Amino acid sequence: VVVLTQASAWRRSAMAVLNLLRPWPIVVLFIAPMLQLCGAFYLPGFSPIEYEEGADVDLKVNKLTSIKTQLPFGFYTLPFCKPKAIQGSAENLGETLMGDQIENSPYEIHMKTNVSCKELCKVKLTEADREKFMSMIEDEYLVNWMVDNLPAATRYRRLGGDYTYMNGFLIGFMQKGHYYIHNHVLLDLQFHMEPDYEGFRVVGVEVEPSSRAPRGGKSCSQAVEPFELESSEEVAFTYEVSWTYSPVRWVSRWDSYLKMTGGQIHWFAILNSLLILVFLSGMVAMIILRTLHRDITAYNEVATDEEVREETGWKLVHGDVFRKPYHSTMLAVCVGSGMQIFGMSVVTLIFSLCGVLSPAHRGGLLQSMMLLFTFMGVLAGYAAARFCKLFEGNEGRWKRTTIMTSLVFPGLFFCIFFVLNLLIWGQRSSGAVPFPAMFALLVLWFGVSVPLVFFGAYVGFRQPPLDLPVRTNPIPRAIPEQPWFAKPLFTALVGGILPFGAVFTELYFIMSSLWLHQFYYLFGFLALVLVIVVITCAEISIALTYFQLTVEDYAWWWTAFFSSGSSAVYVFAYSLIYFVSRLEIERMVSILLYFGYMSIISIMFCLLTGAIGTIAALYFVMAIYGSIKID
Repeated sequence: VVVLTQASAWRRSAMAVLNLLRPWPIVVLFIAPMLQLCGAFYLPGFSPIEYEEGADVDLKVNKLTSIKTQLPFGFYTLPFCKPKAIQGSAENLGETLMGDQIENSPYEIHMKTNVSCKELCKVKLTEADREKFMSMIEDEYLVNWMVDNLPAATRYRRLGGDYTYMNGFLIGFMQKGHYYIHNHVLLDLQFHMEPDYEGFRVVGVEVEPSSRAPRGGKSCSQAVEPFELESSEEVAFTYEVSWTYSPVRWVSRWDSYLKMTGGQIHWFAILNSLLILVFLSGMVAMIILRTLHRDITAYNEVATDEEVREETGWKLVHGDVFRKPYHSTMLAVCVGSGMQIFGMSVVTLIFSLCGVLSPAHRGGLLQSMMLLFTFMGVLAGYAAARFCKLFEGNEGRWKRTTIMTSLVFPGLFFCIFFVLNLLIWGQRSSGAVPFPAMFALLVLWFGVSVPLVFFGAYVGFRQPPLDLPVRTNPIPRAIPEQPWFAKPLFTALVGGILPFGAVFTELYFIMSSLWLHQFYYLFGFLALVLVIVVITCAEISIALTYFQLTVEDYAWWWTAFFSSGSSAVYVFAYSLIYFVSRLEIERMVSILLYFGYMSIISIMFCLLTGAIGTIAALYFVMAIYGSIKID
């Protein structure tokens, strides 16, 4: 009888899981055509361009960036040499949100044509121009150029003899209280050729900046002294071009930029995460195989009247374990939004692993995340509707739940983003999102995401409710007084340490990519970390939910959510440590910008991990209560 009862309960739980997964064919309809792109594109990058000898090779300029201010500015904000007509390149939504301003330049470069030294122009400097230069030199602004869609990088030699690359080069430098401009650049361009095609392909762009004071009235002289800004009324910008053959093929030309330090650190991080996962898996296995097996066997035995009166433990709260929690609508909204973020993360990583989101496609990663977040509104509406129906039945407040799912957290993110954008706009930075892009975001939100949330909710409400193994008593049972270490706040904060411990090393590299403007393309590591985090969140929520039920506290819903969701508290705390130890931001606008975006990331991480933990704990509770006999 015990075996048949357990088998029946596990079968009901399995059917409940299948019911939950019914909307996935809808998601697959979105994903399947996109996955075919993995074989349709030549990745990474776009199709190569072959240049004939002597053909024009365009050098384009991008925004000026600084890790001290995090406020980008257009290249021609400073009085650099300008072409006859400044022409901007077409930008996608991701580039616009990142503040990119790609424009043409007056530099003349021809394939395989070396230039020893050429004066580009002379610029008269006003007092305002000098102040702009000095301010940006103090803030260590970088110049960002592109040739054939490759960023111009400065090469540095490491202590071990290897080379590392920094994207862009400094506008100038400060020495002993004096300011110097990098008014001369050596462009070291690498080309590759093969008999398979005609012409030459650009496979490398390196730049060597230098500061040269004119000597004998000649701007191209081999100057010994650097060009001092304060004592000069005019600055001459010069450049050299050197073409060299490179054995690097076009398909591998991004490898030098994507070489990241700390590959061994990544493996240590994965090992650390796996150890946490093994520890948690062992704990959950012990609960299920020893404690639960013993409890279920004891509960299923025929009990005497005296044993019934002395009954304690998690079986005692079977009549209240599925009672609707406080703020149940908000919990449904949180779980729905978390599943929306989870779906966006999984599909983004799939595309990244396939190579679709190439670094050559600037802004492609951010744009794809925005679009996928919009499309995953289907998943958010479905998950929120399922939980709303679980809590309140067929007469649940589905309209309120659906509206809140589509508006609460997207609205919170948009409000923070809008306020930060106003602050950036006040600084006249190119990072300020223009009105057309802001309108496009609103169209994506209200024109695409909100209808998809309602569609997902409609599908979810039409599904049969989850088959709960026990009935809820009409009168709630009193919860015994709990010791301080068993209270939900303490257990949730303790539980959040483990998911954070599984992700914090990879978080360092992600934050370096965001705030130190480094390339990040190790999506294989990130996908493995995501899998470990998902399993860790599920197991820690299951373990803490079981421990809470054993002390006859049946209010486990929010505890299950925050047992893993509280890891976001540690993510935000880590951002404070990173801010103090790694960044040199001093401007108030830049500080608000940093903590504003880190608060959005922390909230999203809370929703993601909390939703995973809640769903895992729900099916665990359904399984254990379905495995015992209830009178």
